Amino acid sequence: MGWLNRFFGAGLPADFPGELAAGENVIAIAGVEGGGELVVTSLGLWIPSDAGPRRVGWHLVAKAAWADGVFELTESDETGDAGPVVVVTDRAPVRFRLPAPGKVPPQVRLRVDGSVRSRHRHDFGTGGGAWFVQRKVPGRDGTVLQVRPDPGTDPALVEAIAGEVAEKLANPGA
Repeated sequence: MGWLNRFFGAGLPADFPGELAAGENVIAIAGVEGGGELVVTSLGLWIPSDAGPRRVGWHLVAKAAWADGVFELTESDETGDAGPVVVVTDRAPVRFRLPAPGKVPPQVRLRVDGSVRSRHRHDFGTGGGAWFVQRKVPGRDGTVLQVRPDPGTDPALVEAIAGEVAEKLANPGA
């Protein structure tokens, strides 16, 4: 069975309680100290939680870091939208100690970096700003444009700027 995993990716543990989507392929797995697994798939990163494992799509991984045996994940929530522009807000980072990380850290890096098509920083001149990031959404055609405001930036200003960007996207020649 080990040679099959080398050619076709890792297999899920028999007791994994999550349910993969049709066509979702497992790429790498690492056990988490204290229980559960981090599972890298074609659609996202499965993480353990109190309610059972859940998948974080690659377009919602704001940051992933690996150091000293600890994998740190910062996940984004979609908190608003202005047409095709989605406002995202970062959650507090969560940490997972991985005694045997295997290919998980480099595969996460590869997929997060691969989801980013472009990024642009916009300073509002009021002490705040935002990142505009165009990302591929796994399992879907096309991309999504996300705006990630700096903490403390006026949400109304962010939505107004996002609305202008949405208008420009809808009417590129105008």
